[in-house]
Amino acid sequence: MTTAVRTISTPHGDARLHTDRSRHPIAALVLGHGAGRGADSPDLVALAKALPGQGITVFRVEQPWHVAGKRVASRPEVLDEATIACVNAIRVRTPLILGGRSAGARVASRLAVSLGAVGCLLLAFPLHPPGKPEKSRLPELLGAGVPTLVVQGERDAFGGPDAFPESIELTAMPDADHAFKVPKRAALSQEETHALLVEAVVEWLTARVA
Repeated sequence: MTTAVRTISTPHGDARLHTDRSRHPIAALVLGHGAGRGADSPDLVALAKALPGQGITVFRVEQPWHVAGKRVASRPEVLDEATIACVNAIRVRTPLILGGRSAGARVASRLAVSLGAVGCLLLAFPLHPPGKPEKSRLPELLGAGVPTLVVQGERDAFGGPDAFPESIELTAMPDADHAFKVPKRAALSQEETHALLVEAVVEWLTARVA
């Protein structure tokens, strides 16, 4: 895995774009990170490592707040504007899929149409704050406006798979929490869980660009 990293100037400070290119790309996937960890989130790294071999170039956006070493994520509009700047700096001829995990998934759902994405990949979408299902963010998800896949841990405190409408295309991660971590007693190991995630994403992505 050879990752190229470059600094991108945004209206809110410098972001970083982590790029893992496919030699024969059929699609490009842009991934944003969540509020708890940056572009080195294990699930994002697993995708960046595996997908280029399947013809998918992966761009991981590291938000300015994280680059600057801050502990608290920026406001949604700031995340959106920084993401737009990063996507505008990308030059690809293949179809673009916009995605992310947690807060990054929310960004993707808000920007997919305006950035010309053909699909939206939402990892650990925070459907509601923990313990507050009445504060649903479902309208944000439904507003993506393009074919969308949600990948959700069965033990996600921000909304498990059963909390989503049946109309949502969703892949459940057995025994996984919001970070897709699984306990030692789980039927699948952590490595197998990440492999399942990669398999589901590859299958869905290739169907979008076939």
